[in-house]
Amino acid sequence: MCGLAGFIRLAETPERDGHGSVLEAMGDAIRHRGPDAGQVWMDEDIGLVHRRLSIIDLSEAGTQPMVSGDGNLVIVFNGEIYNYQALRTDLIRSGYQFRTQTDTEVLLALYESHGPACLEALNGMFAMAIWDRTDKRLFLARDRLGKKPLYYYWNGTQLAFASELKSLTQAPFVPRAIRLDAVKDFFAYQYIPDPKTIYENVYKLPPGFCMEWTKNGIRQHQYWDVSFARCDSGSEARLAEELEYLIDDAVRLRMVSDVPLGAFLSGGIDSSGVVGLMARHSDRPVTTCAIGFDSERFDEVAWARKVADRFATDHYEFTVRENVAGSLESIARFFDEPFADPSFVPTYFVSRLARQKVTVALAGDGGDENFAGYSKYRTDQVENRLRGYFPAFIRRHMFPWLAGLAGHSGHAFARKANTLLSTLALPPDEAFFTTNSFFRRSVWDALVNGEFHRATTDYDPADVTREYYQRADAEDHLGRVLYTDIKSYLPGDILVKVDRMSMANSLETRAPLLDYRVVEFAARLPSVLKLHGREKKYLLKRAFSELLPDDVLYRRKMGFSVPLAEWLRHELRPLAATVFEGTGGVGLAMFFDPGAIRRLWHAHLTGDDRYTQELWSLLVFELWWRAYEA
Repeated sequence: MCGLAGFIRLAETPERDGHGSVLEAMGDAIRHRGPDAGQVWMDEDIGLVHRRLSIIDLSEAGTQPMVSGDGNLVIVFNGEIYNYQALRTDLIRSGYQFRTQTDTEVLLALYESHGPACLEALNGMFAMAIWDRTDKRLFLARDRLGKKPLYYYWNGTQLAFASELKSLTQAPFVPRAIRLDAVKDFFAYQYIPDPKTIYENVYKLPPGFCMEWTKNGIRQHQYWDVSFARCDSGSEARLAEELEYLIDDAVRLRMVSDVPLGAFLSGGIDSSGVVGLMARHSDRPVTTCAIGFDSERFDEVAWARKVADRFATDHYEFTVRENVAGSLESIARFFDEPFADPSFVPTYFVSRLARQKVTVALAGDGGDENFAGYSKYRTDQVENRLRGYFPAFIRRHMFPWLAGLAGHSGHAFARKANTLLSTLALPPDEAFFTTNSFFRRSVWDALVNGEFHRATTDYDPADVTREYYQRADAEDHLGRVLYTDIKSYLPGDILVKVDRMSMANSLETRAPLLDYRVVEFAARLPSVLKLHGREKKYLLKRAFSELLPDDVLYRRKMGFSVPLAEWLRHELRPLAATVFEGTGGVGLAMFFDPGAIRRLWHAHLTGDDRYTQELWSLLVFELWWRAYEA
């Protein structure tokens, strides 16, 4: 696991003579991603820098940038190729002679022999840049699901790229002009969806895409997508057995490491299953780490401890208490752009705890998106079925009126009726966005200032999820929703959170349930084997039925949640007050009415929890502004 950066060296770039120092600054900005080594490489056309976290082949032979044996190809690479040993064996049979034991050299050899088609052979998480010195061609690629980040700046002439925004913006020719529709996206989703970033002309290379630069410009190509079109047939028992085999093999592949390895353990199905399979493949106790809270409603350490006891792991725990307020600003800085999923706080602390014991940790990410594990899928499916009971005319014209009547009541039941009727009035793709939006339109309209509102009035953040929903080749609603989350929420939120918080602690995190073979298998399953009545993750539970006890498999899902309302009233109140009171929210004042924000804040302090998520998003946005724009 590492960090990379680089740029094309143009003759007209004013800073051309100082490019070596710029590359060093870009590398220093992501030192946390690779504290073990750093190196710069340049020729007359390109500059590359790499920061290394040594995982495979700890010798200096694995240092990057790495040059091919004939001197023509140069690579910088972030990630792990889990099947590199099998690929290496095949390449040796074909006559290739290796100088190192690294997966990096395997990538170089594959690209040399197959070009961009080499991506189809890879099972791993990666972002890479390969420079062809003869053809003057730069090849960039990102893994299928988007586990590893890759940002780039392109203005039609100048190209620069990096693992993180903070590295990219070290280049003097990369401006930082705020992209207004991305601000609106952030408050809708809590993150900024691919390919946008918070800055104009700066983009994320989407998951499953590669890109080539030549003197004629850039060209992108999607080399992988997940299909829901075909359903596997067979008995539940056979499908569960095949699924268990795939996940077991994914875990086995991810246990290859030359450094200490462990796992995150929440006590939920996904992480517990991963730990159980790790124990099957390990001749020593698996190191497991869990995070808890003082609030019983959010604390899962007792369940994690139960699973740790079952598999006799070497188990460690940490409780998030007073650490929140003192650490929030520094933790939030690692995202480089606004990011408001509150579970980044415990993810940071569990990563810090794990790094004290290991250098690599396996995690259970991906189980919810693959097998319909979130409660929202059940809610959305029920709403979609209800929608079918009413004629379109009634839904479009009567329901909004009824929702408005319910909205005038302060009663909790009336508020739920307002939400349901408003959702049923919409088509399924927009309703899914509305159900999952973190900033309600009514609150948005009350807060946003006139200038920002006018500049973005024609842009609807629902376009992001609507496009994926309509693109999906699934035959049913649940399949389209799962595809939408795999393409948006998973890479934009979950994987960003895990990557930044683990890398902030120089920890590599691997996700067996996001092995592309598992993802493709899950997509081919009939929806009823994912959401079976009220039962979520139906087939996954059956696959783990001999591995995990029923009380772990069938307990109510808590999720990786935090006591956000309590934090804002207590631990985070002093910090939040500096943002919401007076003129503390300098960045927020660029887009919102400070007086309207104060009214939400005061309502929250009196016990009104309706605006918790909006206030949290506003707080995090201002913390980002202070760190990067003030």
